[in-house]
Amino acid sequence: MSVTLLAFGIVKDIFKAPFQQIELKEGTTVALLKQAIEQKFPEIKKIKSYVIAVNNEYATDEQLLNFNDEVAIIPPVSGG
Repeated sequence: MSVTLLAFGIVKDIFKAPFQQIELKEGTTVALLKQAIEQKFPEIKKIKSYVIAVNNEYATDEQLLNFNDEVAIIPPVSGG
């Protein structure tokens, strides 16, 4: 299945685009998605931490992904 990854902040720089398509097997979890992202974009490992949101809600590593899910990669945010 194809999933669109929305990129925010520094992740846009790593992806070199505001979004990327990634192919995943049916039944892929968020943890497996993170592994696939880190394999395709190794530079993302330099980010101290990032979270995954699925359909506008923060996702746990155990959450299953479905076809047409909206997946966002959210890097840490600093403010002041």
